[in-house]
Amino acid sequence: MTPPTAGVRKVGVDLQEATEDTRRVVEAIERDNQDATVSYLPGLVKIQAPGRLVVRRETVEDLLGRAWETHEFQLAIVSYYGHIAEWDDDEIVIKWDH
Repeated sequence: MTPPTAGVRKVGVDLQEATEDTRRVVEAIERDNQDATVSYLPGLVKIQAPGRLVVRRETVEDLLGRAWETHEFQLAIVSYYGHIAEWDDDEIVIKWDH
């Protein structure tokens, strides 16, 4: 049987692994994206997921123990691939439009 994600283009984001906040953001992404794979490199965290990747403010806040605004995500991003389809106060969604 073929897994449901076979043949789906991956999206991803590379983040600096410099702060405790970034580590909690990575944890939140893992929690909210069951199919995501996370690779730790020196100073960098690569996160990939088939088709769609979401960063939810509520999950990040739960792990940080403080208020977190989605614009703070920009401080950690090194690069991404896919299209930022949504970026509002509650979540960020990276996916391919076609």
